[in-house]
Amino acid sequence: MGKGRLEAFSDGVLAIIITIMVLELKVPHGSSWEVLAAQWPVFLSYVLSFVYVGIYWNNHHHFLHVAERINGKVLWANLHLLFWLSLMPVATGWMGENHFAGLPVAVYGGVLLMCALAWQPLQRSLITANGGCDSLLAQAVGADWKGWLAAAMYLLGILLAFVAPWISCFLYASVAAIWFIPDQRIESRIK
Repeated sequence: MGKGRLEAFSDGVLAIIITIMVLELKVPHGSSWEVLAAQWPVFLSYVLSFVYVGIYWNNHHHFLHVAERINGKVLWANLHLLFWLSLMPVATGWMGENHFAGLPVAVYGGVLLMCALAWQPLQRSLITANGGCDSLLAQAVGADWKGWLAAAMYLLGILLAFVAPWISCFLYASVAAIWFIPDQRIESRIK
């Protein structure tokens, strides 16, 4: 089974997710700094989510670049990831509109956690479809400490959201910073 349709479909869904998020940004009514400043929570939540969608797109590209084969399990695992990513615009909008209140920040963290957990079956199914433990992809992924660290930080952020939502947002931004650089584990093995 070729991977071209999977890549094209995923790219399209991710582009739509970003489009929906940017459409939530409203044009400020007025020309003062105060009017613009009132929009900062919505804009800040958009920036964080844009970075996250970009990180998933980048890593998705790297994984599929290395993969030679896909199968039905990969297709379903990919849809599972795209489902959770498709919730990003709602969680982003809710968090921004409510100025980073506890429950919206926790829900945003929950979406991030589910995206991270959905990445794991996609990663495993791609490894299995491309030679298992001896494959280039398996060697590149290794123990995936970054993936498990991210999930732990999301969980901590969810729990802290009800006490200190800004600490939660700092944790979410920290995870994004960890993943912002393209995954060197894979890039170093691409010739």
